Amino acid sequence: MWWLPRGLHPGAWWLWALGLATAASHTTNPLPLALLVAVAGRVLGRRRGDAPWALAFRMYVWLGAVIVTMRVVFRIVFGGGQGDHILVRLPEIPLPAWAAGIRLFGPVAAEQILGGFYDGLRLATMLICLGAANALANPKRLLKAVPGALYAIGTAVVVALSVAPQLVESVLRVRRARRLRGASARGMRALRGIALPVLADALDRSLALAAAMDSRGYGRTAAVPAGQRTVTGALVLGGLVGVCAGTYGLLDTAAPGYLGLPMLLAGLTAAVTGMLLAGRRVRRSRYRPDRWRPAELLVAGCGVAAAALTMLAGSVDPELLYPPVSPLTWPQLTPLMLLAVGVAAAPAWLAPPPPPTVSAGRPPAVDRPIPVTDVPADGVRAARASTPGDRP
Repeated sequence: MWWLPRGLHPGAWWLWALGLATAASHTTNPLPLALLVAVAGRVLGRRRGDAPWALAFRMYVWLGAVIVTMRVVFRIVFGGGQGDHILVRLPEIPLPAWAAGIRLFGPVAAEQILGGFYDGLRLATMLICLGAANALANPKRLLKAVPGALYAIGTAVVVALSVAPQLVESVLRVRRARRLRGASARGMRALRGIALPVLADALDRSLALAAAMDSRGYGRTAAVPAGQRTVTGALVLGGLVGVCAGTYGLLDTAAPGYLGLPMLLAGLTAAVTGMLLAGRRVRRSRYRPDRWRPAELLVAGCGVAAAALTMLAGSVDPELLYPPVSPLTWPQLTPLMLLAVGVAAAPAWLAPPPPPTVSAGRPPAVDRPIPVTDVPADGVRAARASTPGDRP
C-alpha cells in the first residue's frame, strides 16, 4: 500500500525531475514553462519532508530569478535594438573596429527583451526542476543505489549536492539564534555575525563526516592484482573514447559507417565491462536496500511521459513550442502540452507521503546538548539532590 508514509526511492524523484527538465529544454513557450515551475512547487509542497536538504528549494527559485534577470540585462547591454517596437533609446558606447558586430547599449526593443526572457526562463525552469529533485530525494539513500565501480564518484557527487542544503540549514539556524538573542542588525551589517558561525558549523560538519567515513572503512579496496587494475582502467578509458567517437559518427552524416553505431556499441560494452571489473575492488554491505515499488515506477513514469508528450507536441506543431518574438505573438497552449503538465503533477498524489521525523508526543531533540561545565557546581548539586534517587 503506497499511501502509507515512507521515503520514496531517490532515483524515482531524480528520474521525474530529469523528465521535467527535458520537457522544459524542448520549449521556450513561457506558459508551459511557468506551469512546470508551478508543478515542481506543488509536488514539493505535498511530498517534501523536514530534512535539511528539503529547505534548499527556495534558493533554486531565487537563482532561477537571477538567471532570467541576467539574460534580460545582457540583451539590453549588448544591443537590444533588433526589433520594430523600440521601448527606450540608451546612449550607445562606440567600440573599436575589431569589435564589429558587438554593440553596447543603444536602442532597446521589446523583441530582444522578450527573447532574453524566454531563454532565461527555460534555463531557470530546468534548474528549478533539478532543485526540486535535490529537495525531495535523500542524497544518502541515493549513494546506496550507486554501483560499486562508481562508489567514489557517487560519494563526491552526494557530498557536493549536500553542501547547499546544509548551508541553508545553518543560515536558518544562525538567524533564528540571533533573533532569540535580540540581534536587530540587518543586511550587510548582519553578514559578519551570520557568516562566521555558518563557516564554523560547516567545518564541524566536515570533520564529523570525515570521522564517520574513516570509521566505516571508506577508501579501503579489495586485494586486486596490478594487472587486473591496468586492464580495468584500459577498458573504461577505451570504452569512453569509443562512446564519444560513436556519438560523433551518429551525428555526422559524412562519417564512415563503422564510426557510428558499431563504435558506440563497442564503446558501451567495453565501458560496462570495465565498470563491472572495477566494482570488485569495492566491498560494501547494504542494510535494508531500497527497492523499486509501484509508487516509484509511477513517479518515474510520470517524468518520462511528460518529456515524451512534450517532444510529441514539438513534432506536431513546433511553432507553438518556440513562439516567435518577431512579429510579437501571444504564446498558446496545446492539448498535448496541458496533458504533459498534468502527468508531471501526478506524483503529488501518487507518491506516498513522507514519514514523520519526530514521533508524536515526543519533543524534538536539541542539536547540541548543553555541557555540564556551563552549569555552576552548586546548581549541579542542587539538581542531583532534587532527584528521587538521591533522596535518603
